[in-house]
Amino acid sequence: MRDHVVAVDVGTGSARAGLFDSRGRLLGKGEHPILMNRPRENHAEHNSENIWAAVCAAVRDARSVAGVDASAVGAIGFDATCSLVVRDTQGQPISVSSEGGTHFDTIVWLDHRALREADFCTTTEHGVLEYSGHFMSPEMEMPKLMWLKKNLPHTWEKSGYFFDLADFMTWKSTGSLARSRCTLTAKWNYLAHRKPGWQADFLELIGLPDLKVRGNLPEETAPVGSSVGTLTAEAAEALGLDQSCHVSAGMIDAYAGALGALGGYAGDSAGLERQLALIAGTSSCIVAFSKERKRSTGMWGPYYEAVFPDTWLVEAGQSATGALLDHIVRMHAAGGEPNAALHERIVARIAELRAAEGDGFASRIHVLPDFHGNRSPLADPHGVGVISGMTLDTSFDGLCRLYWRTSVGIALGIRHILEKMHEYGYRPDTLHVAGGHVKNAVLMELYSDVTGCKVIVPAMNEAVLLGTAIAASVSCGLHADIAAAGAAMYPGGHERLPDESKKAIYDRDYRRFLAMYRHRAELEKMD
Repeated sequence: MRDHVVAVDVGTGSARAGLFDSRGRLLGKGEHPILMNRPRENHAEHNSENIWAAVCAAVRDARSVAGVDASAVGAIGFDATCSLVVRDTQGQPISVSSEGGTHFDTIVWLDHRALREADFCTTTEHGVLEYSGHFMSPEMEMPKLMWLKKNLPHTWEKSGYFFDLADFMTWKSTGSLARSRCTLTAKWNYLAHRKPGWQADFLELIGLPDLKVRGNLPEETAPVGSSVGTLTAEAAEALGLDQSCHVSAGMIDAYAGALGALGGYAGDSAGLERQLALIAGTSSCIVAFSKERKRSTGMWGPYYEAVFPDTWLVEAGQSATGALLDHIVRMHAAGGEPNAALHERIVARIAELRAAEGDGFASRIHVLPDFHGNRSPLADPHGVGVISGMTLDTSFDGLCRLYWRTSVGIALGIRHILEKMHEYGYRPDTLHVAGGHVKNAVLMELYSDVTGCKVIVPAMNEAVLLGTAIAASVSCGLHADIAAAGAAMYPGGHERLPDESKKAIYDRDYRRFLAMYRHRAELEKMD
């Protein structure tokens, strides 16, 4: 009986796979690293063949650990970062590198080479921008494609296929050119609530009238939980599965995480609207859902049916959170290479220093965490980070003070987003946190105390893989729909309530946080 599914998560630095049963239990995992090329500032590139090889190795490892036969796997699902894969007319890799002549055919999601193109899209004030927060981010695919056409015309002329990375994975697995509603709606300015979904006048306006033909992009999209086909013989061999295995429509990684974190509410629209998913690792994404379309200025969306049927999704985020803490550790004289052991040592020392010094610990240090721009709620990709209150202290304790206050700044950024959401009519009271930040006791405490929200930590900290598994289970008929799959596979979680005695402290910090934004703006306006 095919009562198991495989979920694959292609992240920024690795490909992970998990094998799940029909109740959402994770039976085996595998993980393999992927390459990244950083030829210059703001440029980041992957090799999609390297990614595919890592995925295949991870899937084989996961099934080996689980001890489950290929004949028991009903479906495989893929989620990935919103990276752009470019292939030629024969389906072969084609370089996207400004250095030329490389085998890197994928522009990574965090690549900001297309800042000017993103700014141009924003200045058009076209109606599609009402569904992307009234601005265009360089992390979306349209600016990246505009950059490609302008700066690498030979690559553009040779191009035959453009894929979001999750859609590339389903194409590589099945040969199907189907594209996911999740990916196209969220990252390609496709309007799933309209017919046609592609807005031809917008494509003309930004200089991409030939995009659909050039990229082999379909008119219709595949909803989350649908099957786009079964594995080809070649893919089945590479993955260690068989040709009867279905492949579910791909998902953006953060939205797979939202499905995994909130799947238990899939059949309860009123309850769902009070929940937020915070998918936090290298960067952080906050995902909210509503039955009615709501304003979203400064956020991404609202996107129709990007995850749940007949439901709108809005995403806010911070472009560098875990990456920012790594940067702080790396840049400080007492730091070093930011591995897990060093982070744990810092967090443990922070606890000791706070116990000794009380609420005044490092209170004169203030951090604006916009070191890679401000994704939300200011929608300013040009924004920069600010640190106030530094001394000549180069000791390890000095690093701990800066790390603590950077963490406070990250949590204040989440509060900033939540207050803007509240202005737009969202009424969330619970944060479901998933991702690497769950392992950081400092951040988990701050997310609750700074925002005033109840925080839920999933019983199994693999929300992204679980969300992809939920979708895969529907694609092969293991569960009837997303609501049934969510109810069956959602693991529950542990809650943390905010410490009310800290409210005045963080209210004061928040006032200073907002003042720093004003001061930064004043400095940038000076002659």
